[in-house]
Amino acid sequence: MHPARVLSISSASLVALVATASPARAFQGGQVVFSIDWQGPTISQPDSASAIPITEADVLLAPGGVPAYGPLQNPAMRIRGSGLGLAKYPLCVGHAAGDPCRIEVDALSDGTEPLLLAVPTAAHKRHFWFSVDEYARGILGPAPAHAQVFTEFLTGDSASDVFMDTGLPPGPLPPGAVTPNNVGLFDGNGTSSPSVFVYPGFGLKEPNPGTLPQVLPNVGDNLDALDVGNWTPFPALGAFFSLDGGFLDPLTGTQYSNSAALESKHPGDVLRTPSLGASILVYASANQLGLDLVGAAGSDDLDALVVHENGNGTFQPSQTPFDWNSTSDTPATDMVLFSVRRGSAVIGHPDSIFGLPIEPGDILTTPLAPALGGLSPFPGIFIAAENLGLRTSRQGAPVGDEMDALELQADPWFDCNKNGIDDAVDIANGTSVDGNGNGIPDECEQPIMRFCWCHGDVAPCGNVDLDSGCANSTGVGATLSTAGTSSVAADDLTITVTEMPINKTGILFMGSNWKVPTPFQDGARCVYGSIFRYPPKSSGLGGTFTYGPGLAAYSTTWPMGTITSGATWFFQSWYRNPTGPCGTGTNLSNAVQVDFVP
Repeated sequence: MHPARVLSISSASLVALVATASPARAFQGGQVVFSIDWQGPTISQPDSASAIPITEADVLLAPGGVPAYGPLQNPAMRIRGSGLGLAKYPLCVGHAAGDPCRIEVDALSDGTEPLLLAVPTAAHKRHFWFSVDEYARGILGPAPAHAQVFTEFLTGDSASDVFMDTGLPPGPLPPGAVTPNNVGLFDGNGTSSPSVFVYPGFGLKEPNPGTLPQVLPNVGDNLDALDVGNWTPFPALGAFFSLDGGFLDPLTGTQYSNSAALESKHPGDVLRTPSLGASILVYASANQLGLDLVGAAGSDDLDALVVHENGNGTFQPSQTPFDWNSTSDTPATDMVLFSVRRGSAVIGHPDSIFGLPIEPGDILTTPLAPALGGLSPFPGIFIAAENLGLRTSRQGAPVGDEMDALELQADPWFDCNKNGIDDAVDIANGTSVDGNGNGIPDECEQPIMRFCWCHGDVAPCGNVDLDSGCANSTGVGATLSTAGTSSVAADDLTITVTEMPINKTGILFMGSNWKVPTPFQDGARCVYGSIFRYPPKSSGLGGTFTYGPGLAAYSTTWPMGTITSGATWFFQSWYRNPTGPCGTGTNLSNAVQVDFVP
């Protein structure tokens, strides 16, 4: 057989399969950007990209642009505060840490966060990312062998970290809807000091212990705003953000910077700068969000933000959760989720959905309309803080934990085992082991790793097999396994596929990229990119076939497919199954990733 790209095994469908193949990413894309507050030591330090002094108004990136393991340089500058339209920014560049120069950015969004659905589809997976300040103690989750707010507070290592939920049903969620839990996703400094847990970091300073009375400047940083999006050169829909209030922190006694008033705005407003350096506009007023209804204007401070703008550039407040998903006869509203800062006047007042006292760790949404059963004019609790593993006064804490930043992600950011679940969530939920505590599932640190299991989300006709490819006419899925090593010189790797229907033709194909399991024919496909095939074989009377040793030698006949040391290739088998459960006539095995060595 001529060694060529996979074009057919006398099936036109594979032609379409290859034509539509595209390299997949382990994350949704965009950049992780953030800001820090005025109280930490990174303020006034030169950024690692251009040596410009960092301020609390700047949109920052991890040094090098991507969160990484430390030790790290200072964060890099993505957009200066002047790019957000802050008038006083030039006067504050280089100001000392601990000096409230009145340019603090409290929240960030590019306006394109993924929409939440009331009834999620199999492919509709969402996770909230969030940060907390140094005084948030958290609730101990069920698996303390991973980083969470509770463990990181104990070492003063929580304020510059980013955490995520470990799996939530659709909101709105009252307290107790799920077992309290969260897991660390990004670390402030990217090293194991002082916490024993290691995650890719931002180049911030840790620890930042939550001690009282507060002494300024803090010894560590506090991540104060967060977004993932296209911030190069500027978000297409503009930059959505909020500015700091001016009232006292009831826990520390410190006065907030009052940066909103300097721009003649309210700290409860969602602001929008439509283009780089343009004037700041009010996108959603505090009153539209159910804020500033108690006491004077400016009495509430919006402190975390998620925005999905519906495309017309003006704010249409949601009247009830999920009306942001348009139907043929109902225009979509804008999805805006947020939190409020400790000391905001609305805290303790009843939310409009459950009638519960609002807390600084709750994820809130715009007020539920009275005609639809709204219980108050205040924001509705979309995700109660307890479900995220945060403490509240509702459960007896003297002061509820404060959420500082918020983001919503659709796809996993780190997914080394290629199962469509963030590695941090795999570790937190016990579906992966992280024996060395470096935040990477142990199976990913092997040169040969099997993946692409047929779980319920991808089985084309309910033909689930959690330990192999999707079930075929034998009642189980075809299992691809390996023996030998990934050494190119030894070339002793063998790949065996078992549990196929007998006497059926199949092939082993190899690709340069991968994707989370995607339904295809009776199975699930995971191998993509540049595709090459090995010669067809029959499964024989045993329903099995083996390729290798000699896989690397055979690949030298391919113009672009040569297996070399340092290369990573992905393998999967595709085989005929005329009487398969879904009736398409073919199916696939699970897959394997091989990192080749000399």
